[in-house]
Amino acid sequence: MNKDSLQIIISMCSYLILVIGIGLYYAKRANESSKNYFIGGRTLGPWITALSAEASDMSGWLLMGLPGVAYFYGLSDAIWTAIGLSVGTYICWLYLAKRLRNYSHVAGDSITIPDYLSNRFKENKKVIMTIAALFILIFFTVYASSCFVTVGKLFSTLFGLNYQLMMIAGALFVLFYTVLGGFLAESASDFLQALVMIFALVAAFIVSFVTAGGIKPVLDNIREIPGFFEFFGIAQPTLKDGVQEVVNGKPLFGSAGKYGFLTVISTLSWGLGYFGMPHFLIRFMAIRDAEEIKKSRRIAIIWCVISLMAAVGIGLIGRALYPAELLTQSTAERIFVVISCNLLPPLFAGIVMAGILAATISSSDSYLLIATSAISKNLFQGVIKKDATDRQVMLVSRIILLLIAVVGIIIALDENSVIFKVVSFAWAGFGATFGPIMILSLFWKRTTQAGAIAGMISGGVMVFVWNLLLKPLGGVFGIYELLPAFVISCIVIVIVSLLSGEPSREIQEEFEKVKAMK
Repeated sequence: MNKDSLQIIISMCSYLILVIGIGLYYAKRANESSKNYFIGGRTLGPWITALSAEASDMSGWLLMGLPGVAYFYGLSDAIWTAIGLSVGTYICWLYLAKRLRNYSHVAGDSITIPDYLSNRFKENKKVIMTIAALFILIFFTVYASSCFVTVGKLFSTLFGLNYQLMMIAGALFVLFYTVLGGFLAESASDFLQALVMIFALVAAFIVSFVTAGGIKPVLDNIREIPGFFEFFGIAQPTLKDGVQEVVNGKPLFGSAGKYGFLTVISTLSWGLGYFGMPHFLIRFMAIRDAEEIKKSRRIAIIWCVISLMAAVGIGLIGRALYPAELLTQSTAERIFVVISCNLLPPLFAGIVMAGILAATISSSDSYLLIATSAISKNLFQGVIKKDATDRQVMLVSRIILLLIAVVGIIIALDENSVIFKVVSFAWAGFGATFGPIMILSLFWKRTTQAGAIAGMISGGVMVFVWNLLLKPLGGVFGIYELLPAFVISCIVIVIVSLLSGEPSREIQEEFEKVKAMK
C-alpha cells in the first residue's frame, strides 16, 4: 500500500469513526421504544429533516450512477433525470409534506407509511398494511443491494481489492450501524452525510473543470462526440461484447440517437417517484413542527439542485479528461472515483471518497430501517401478533434486518451490476405502488379502502410487467416503467373508489379536520 492510499484510508476511517460515534450517542434513546427507533419521536428539526431526507434518497447512485450515465451516453439522459428529480422534490415538499405530517398525527399517530395508510382508511383486517409492507420489503431489498454494489465498486476501484469481499464488508458495517441507533442516529448521520456529499460533488466538479481548462476546452471536446452534448439527442457508444471499441486511443461512437418528446417525458417521470418513497416521506411525518416545513423545503431544493447538476457535470467533464478510461456502462460509474483520486490531494480524496460512503450509508440504513419497520411493526405487531410488546417488536426487527441484508448481498454479488438500472427499477416500484395512493389519500376525500388496495397492487405489479415483458419490445413500450404504472394506478384508484361505497362518516370527518389544519 502506497502513501497516497494510506492517507485516503485514514480520511475514510476517521469519517466512519465519527458516524459510529453518532450511532452510539443515540443508541440508548433510540432503543427506549419502537416509536423512537422508527420515527425518532417526531423530534426532527428543519435542517436535519431536509438534509437527511435528501441524503437518504439520493444514495450512491448520485455520486456514481448519475455521473456514469453522463459519461457513457452524454447530457440528455442525465440532465432530464436531474430536472425531473428537482421538480419532483420541490412539488413533494410544497404540497405533500405538511398535509402528511398533520394527517399521520391525526390518523392514530402513525409512525410508518403502512401505518398511515391503514389508519387513514380505518381498516380492521389490515389488508392495506399487509400489501404495503410486502411491497416495501421487495423493493427496499433491491434498493439496499444497489448500495452494497456501490461500496464494492468503490473499494475495488480504490485499492484493487476483491469486489465481493469489499461489498460484503460494507454491507456488514451498514447492518451494524442500523441496529445500533435506529432512526435518530440515521437522521443525524444523514445530516452530516448530506454535507459531505455536497462537498464531495462540488469539489470534484471544480477540480475537474479547472484541470480540463475551463468551459471552452470541455465543450470543444465533448461536442466532437455525436449526440453527447444535446438535450434531444443521445450518444451511441460503439460496443463489442458490451465494451466500447477504441481506435488509436480514441473511443468510437456511432451516429447520434434521437431523444424525442416521449423519452423526455419518460425521463422526467423520475420526479413522480418522490410521492411514493417511504424513506423520503417518513421525514415529513417525523418533523417536530409542521410550520418548519417551509424552511426545510428551501434547504432541500437548494441541496438537491446543486448536487444533481454537479453530478451531471462530473460525468461530462470526465469524458473529456479520460475519454478511453472506462469502456462499459458498469465501469463508467467509477468516473467520480477516478477523478477524485487522480486530481485531488490524497487527504481530500479520502474525504471525497467518504462522500460515496456517506451516500451509501445514509441510503442503505434508511432502506433497511423502513423495510424492517414494515415487517416487524406492521405485519408482526399489526397483523400476526397484535399484543406484541415493544421488546418483541424490536427483536423481530433485528431478525428481519439481518435477513434483508443477506438477500441484498446475494443480489449484489454480480460485479457487473449497473447501479443506475438497479435503482431505477426500485424507484419505479415505490413511485407506482405508493405515489398515487399517497396523493389521493391526502387530497381526495372520496378515496376508498378498495380503491387503495386495487391501486397499490396494480401499480406495483405493472412495474414488473412493463419492465420485464413490455419494455423489451421497444418503441413506445421502451419508456420508463414508472410513468405507465403510475398512471394506471391513479386510474384504478379513482374507478374502484367511485364504484365502491362512500367512505364512512368518521373517515370523511377526519379528512375535513386535517384539511382545515393550518
